Amino acid sequence: MSNNPLTIAKFGGTSVANYTAMQNCARIVASNPGTRIVVVSASAGVTNHLVSLAYTALTQEQIAEICQSITDIEHAILKELKDQASVKPKLDDLLEEVSNLAFHEEILHRADLKDQLLSMGERMSSLMFSAVLAEENVATINFDVRKVLHTDSEFGAAAPQLEAIADSANQLLKPEIDKAIVVTQGFVGADSEGRTTTLGRGGSDFTAALLAEAVGAEVCEIWTDVTGVYTTDPRITAAAHPLPELSFEEAAEMATFGAKVLHPATMEPAVRKDIKVFVGSSKEPAKGGTWIVRDCQHEPSYRAITRRKEQVMVTVKTPKMMYAQGFLQQVFAIIAKHKLSVDLVTTSEISVAFTLDNPANSVAQRLNRETIAELETICDVTVEHGFDLVTVVGNHMQTGKGVSSKIFAAVSDYNLRMICFGANPHNISLLVNEADSSEIVTVLHKALFE
Repeated sequence: MSNNPLTIAKFGGTSVANYTAMQNCARIVASNPGTRIVVVSASAGVTNHLVSLAYTALTQEQIAEICQSITDIEHAILKELKDQASVKPKLDDLLEEVSNLAFHEEILHRADLKDQLLSMGERMSSLMFSAVLAEENVATINFDVRKVLHTDSEFGAAAPQLEAIADSANQLLKPEIDKAIVVTQGFVGADSEGRTTTLGRGGSDFTAALLAEAVGAEVCEIWTDVTGVYTTDPRITAAAHPLPELSFEEAAEMATFGAKVLHPATMEPAVRKDIKVFVGSSKEPAKGGTWIVRDCQHEPSYRAITRRKEQVMVTVKTPKMMYAQGFLQQVFAIIAKHKLSVDLVTTSEISVAFTLDNPANSVAQRLNRETIAELETICDVTVEHGFDLVTVVGNHMQTGKGVSSKIFAAVSDYNLRMICFGANPHNISLLVNEADSSEIVTVLHKALFE
C-alpha cells in the first residue's frame, strides 16, 4: 500500500444504478491498490422518489406506489447478487424503514424525518455495493458514515464539524482501511444527538472530500457518467469537450456557478490539504478524465462556461439610502442571519440588486422567503424570477487584453439583466433570461472555444 497514493473513490447515482454498473465500479476499485475508501450515492432514481415522499402531499396509494418503485430498483440489484442470503435481511430492514418513514404522519412537517428518509438511498446502495465488491474477491466493510461525519443540526443542508470528523476518522475509520476496503455513504451525516442529517443535493462529492481530508488521502476520485469536466454542459452544445486539467480555483468557480459534475464544497477540503481530485467516467475509465490540482501547466483566459438555473433577482430600495451609512450593512446582516449565499451584487444611489439560488423544494427556497419578509420591514423589495446565471471561467480575466470585449461581442444580441466582473480574476458572470440561456451558452462556446 505504501507505493500507492491513498485514494478515496466516490461513485455517483448513475454509476451505481444497477448490478452491471456496480460491477464496472467494483473493477475500478479492485484495479487500484491505493483505493481504501469508497463513497456511494443512492442508485439513480431512488433519491428522486425519496424527495417526492418527503416533500409532496400524497395519498396512501401514491406513497405505496413510490415505495414499490424503490423496492423494485433495489430488488433488481439483489437478484443478480451471488450472495443474496446474507444481503436480503439487511435490505428488507432498510426498505421497511423507508416505508415507515414515508407513511409517518409528520413526514411533510419535520425536517429531521425528511433527512432520515432521504438518507435511505445511500444506506441501501452501500449495502449492495459492498456485496458486489466482495464478488471481486475484495475484503470489504460496509461502514455507517454517521459514526464519523459529524454535522450541525441544519437538516437538509448540514454543515460538517471538521475537528470532530478528524477525531472520529482517526479512531474508527483509519484502523478499518488497513484491514479492508471501506464502503460508506455519501450525502449523509449525524448531529451531536445522533440524528441523521444530509449535506444537500450532490453532497456525496463533499463527503468524499471531507473523508479524504480526515484520513490524509492524497487523491479523491469522483466517478460519474461523463469523461471528466467539460468546457460546458454537453447537453447544451455537442461541441463541448473534456478538459485534461483544472486548477482548484477554476474548479471551485465552475462548481459554484453550476457545473453539475462537482459539488461546490468539494474543493474546500482539497484546497486545505492539497488533495488531487480526479473526475472520470465509471462506464469508460480507460478514456481518462480531468485532474484538478493546485497549479496547472497551462492557464488560458477562457477555460469553461457554466450555467446555473433557477435564480431570483432581489432589488432592495430606499430613499433613505441617499448619502446614508449603514443601509448595506443592514441588508447583508439579514442575508447572513438566514445563512444565504449571494452571488451577484450591483448598487446604485438608492438601491441594491443581488441574486439568490432558488431551486424548488430546497432549503434555499425556504430561507429566501424568510429573508425577503424581513427585508421588507426596512425597505421596498422587488423580486424577479425566471433567470439563469451564465459564467465564463478562466484566468487573468481582469488584466487580459480583449478578454471581456470578446465575451460581450458574442452576446450582443441578448438582454443581460445583470453583469458581475472584477471581483476576482477567474470569472465573468451574466444574469440572463432563462429562455435565452442555452443559446447564450452555445454562442459563447462557439466564440471562445471552437
